[in-house]
Amino acid sequence: MSKTSEMLDNVESAIANVLSGGQSYKIGSRTLTRADLNMLYKMRNDLKAEQNQELGNTGLLDDAYVVFFDGR
Repeated sequence: MSKTSEMLDNVESAIANVLSGGQSYKIGSRTLTRADLNMLYKMRNDLKAEQNQELGNTGLLDDAYVVFFDGR
């Protein structure tokens, strides 16, 4: 597993923690604030782009189709 994949797994886990447990919580007099969700989404997008680049997937033409009209 590449370092990028490991980091992506960690970011996905952090996003799941924020979504399921909230952005922050308090135990007694202590407060814990998790990472900013928007920052985690940006990190995930950047890591996915880096992973695609490592795999040779540019993503530029993923939704493109080629049509050939014959006989016109």
